[in-house]
Amino acid sequence: MENNETATVEEVKKEAASYTKKNDVGERMQLIIFKLGKEEYAMNIDQIKEVVITPRIAKVPQTAVYIKGVANIRGNIIAIMDLEERFNLIDKTDQATSEAIANYTLVVESEEFKVGILVKEVPNTLSVNTADIDSSSEIIRYTALDERCIKGIVKSGERMIIMTDMFELLAIDEHVKKVNNL
Repeated sequence: MENNETATVEEVKKEAASYTKKNDVGERMQLIIFKLGKEEYAMNIDQIKEVVITPRIAKVPQTAVYIKGVANIRGNIIAIMDLEERFNLIDKTDQATSEAIANYTLVVESEEFKVGILVKEVPNTLSVNTADIDSSSEIIRYTALDERCIKGIVKSGERMIIMTDMFELLAIDEHVKKVNNL
């Protein structure tokens, strides 16, 4: 009888370990990781249509500082935005060098708009558990951005990556709406 009890306890332990492993995996999310200033940022891969080498940008007068102008990407004229400037991450002394090395453009597209986001390096992808995203509003409360724009902080080893929702950011950004309506 004691052997049956031991076997039962062992089975329960195995089942519990299996259940814990399933829950540790949780729902996975694919992110695009890119640098702005010295920090890493992320957005859901579903928000990115493509990554291209930044084409020539035609400046549009009377636009916000962070709207760099418009560019022709695969026959589509889209607004080009510098998130470093939008998020106020650029040291004014580094601004000239910052513009000169924005080599890639993330093309973000939804039903309402299409916009290019300037980045300096080829973005990477990262697969994370949704449990690894700290969406505590305490973090977000102290930012001037609408809390819908910053989804949380992704914890990946020693890395802390700020997760943004570009659709929400662009939906509230009147300057992007104006340029997209040109």
